[in-house]
Amino acid sequence: MTEQGLRRPARRRLADTLLAALAPVAACGLALGGLSTWTAYGNAGSPARIEVTEGKVFLPSADVAETAAFFRVTNSGGAADRLLKVTSAEAGTGESRLSRHRMAGTGSAAAQTVDSVAVAAGESLAMSPNGVDVVVPAKSGWESGDLVSFTLHFEHSGTVRTLAVVVRPGQDSAGN
Repeated sequence: MTEQGLRRPARRRLADTLLAALAPVAACGLALGGLSTWTAYGNAGSPARIEVTEGKVFLPSADVAETAAFFRVTNSGGAADRLLKVTSAEAGTGESRLSRHRMAGTGSAAAQTVDSVAVAAGESLAMSPNGVDVVVPAKSGWESGDLVSFTLHFEHSGTVRTLAVVVRPGQDSAGN
């Protein structure tokens, strides 16, 4: 009887130990399955991949201190990024700033300075006079067709340098 009494608690301790070890092993298996699925769909290890195209800057009117610049920002990566600021050594004196235009209830538009603009994974941001744009200090001497260098600063992707063509408002970069 003594031998049987000793075995029963030893078996119980062994069963309890195995059950205690099973929980972390099951959690690891579940996590591994989830990560495998995430990887199979191409999302693992895919940072933001930013490309900036279609740069335009409006030709400023005489005696106007600011103008607007527009870009198409495409994020072909698997993670979102944020456009933090836009700079240009070739613009006039002062700082560029990001702006968002919104329609007011009275049919007028209002511009609002924004700190940053999100660029979702797999999406594009097409800047326009009716949405997000860059307010740029105007520089005298710009002519239609000139190229102006800009640097776009992103939260995760760092800096992207690009050119914008000077166009008259209402004209596309092809000169139409």
